[in-house]
Amino acid sequence: MDTIELYRRAQDGFDAVLADVRPDQWDAPSACAEWTVRDVAGHVIWGQHQMRSWATGEDYTERAGAPGAPRPAVMSGEDPVTTWRAAREASVATMTEETLARLTSIAGIGDVPLAAVVTLLITDHVAHTWDIGHALGMDVRLDPALVAVAFDWARANMVRRPGFFGPELAPPAGADEQTRMLAFLGRAAWQPVPA
Repeated sequence: MDTIELYRRAQDGFDAVLADVRPDQWDAPSACAEWTVRDVAGHVIWGQHQMRSWATGEDYTERAGAPGAPRPAVMSGEDPVTTWRAAREASVATMTEETLARLTSIAGIGDVPLAAVVTLLITDHVAHTWDIGHALGMDVRLDPALVAVAFDWARANMVRRPGFFGPELAPPAGADEQTRMLAFLGRAAWQPVPA
């Protein structure tokens, strides 16, 4: 399957979970240490702005939503779902064959074509879809094709440091591929999120 189509599916999955967040849940803890649900949304929104800037060549110096930022919630606005959808639309509109071939520099990874960043963002969307859904008690079943892409990307490019990914965890015996992938990303899918 085409990487951009997989990316759209990852965005759709994130959108579906985000749309199910109740107004009183935005400031609940997420599965990301020290981030609320609103913070996770803000970080993913920031990623859309960053992707658009790489595609267009425009400078983007905002760091409030970057990996490890203390309070990405500021990127979410008053209505995180609407803010996310607008950022997504603006970003996707810039993705052409020409822009996806442009080189960009990613901390901890190096210089890569923007097309390679799409796979990173699939991983980011998959992880954060689960982070929000799991924290709010949703039964998040990720698309198996996206789980495979995220697991492959993570094995080849994992950046383990504060603000990126935590230490690999040992999943329970007999764990499914989604649980194993999440454990590799430092997420204990078999445990509830601390309140």
